[in-house]
Amino acid sequence: MQSSVVPLLACHEAIPRLDAAVFADTGWEPQPVYEHLARLRAYAERHGIHVLPVSAGNIRADVLDPEHRFVSLPLHVLNPDGTKGLARRQCTSEYKIKPLKAAARRLLGYPHPQRVPPGVYAQQTIGISTDEFHRAKDSDVAYLRNVFPLIELNWTRTDRQNYLTDNGFANTPKSACTGCPCHSNAAWRHLRDTDPTAWEQAIAFDTAIRHGHPRATHARHPPRGQYYLHRSRQPLDQVELDLPAARHRPSAAEHRPEPESEPPGCSPWSGRGDDQPTSRRAA
Repeated sequence: MQSSVVPLLACHEAIPRLDAAVFADTGWEPQPVYEHLARLRAYAERHGIHVLPVSAGNIRADVLDPEHRFVSLPLHVLNPDGTKGLARRQCTSEYKIKPLKAAARRLLGYPHPQRVPPGVYAQQTIGISTDEFHRAKDSDVAYLRNVFPLIELNWTRTDRQNYLTDNGFANTPKSACTGCPCHSNAAWRHLRDTDPTAWEQAIAFDTAIRHGHPRATHARHPPRGQYYLHRSRQPLDQVELDLPAARHRPSAAEHRPEPESEPPGCSPWSGRGDDQPTSRRAA
């Protein structure tokens, strides 16, 4: 939603013009996200803004491929001694932030491994609103400089949603992998009730990762625990999703439950988790 507002504002000349808008595709977004992307892309192109999808691969296929290096998702772990944990999260960095950085370097004309000369940079426009002011950070690389027009406009999440509605994008979906372990019960229910095919795919994925990376399973390494997509650490198809998620004080290894009223998205700049974002003009 944040990323949709920014190119729309640029199309309407409410913020400085964009040279490009970049979408990092994990390969496992819900179908409504891809349909929305196609519509937004056509709209932006009519206003002279090129929308550039980039990808580091299909995260679902990579996780399940025993020949692929380990992809670290924040899976919920049940250890052999009964204690609970959370697997390390690197998926946002690997499948969103790194491809976005690589795209910026290519747009500047200095793809890796070329060195970007001092003083050459892209201004990276990020759609964080005032509700998420604490997430507005400087880039960690010299060739990107982050700007936050929604904060400059003093826009809240409500302003952002109203703008999307007023411009015909009221049903903008939130971007997050179909099988994201950070989903709330509301998100899982929505998937189950609106997309049976994706729901069955998530169940199959949940079963396939029960003992960790397939390479370890094929090598007959002893399991270090059991891994789950749902925070209850139960098989996804056995979780009682129609009850609100239990409220509890999370341990240091767990994510705080999301509000049930609003299924969360997973932006590289304002998503959930511990990944820290790194920063021609691009959205």
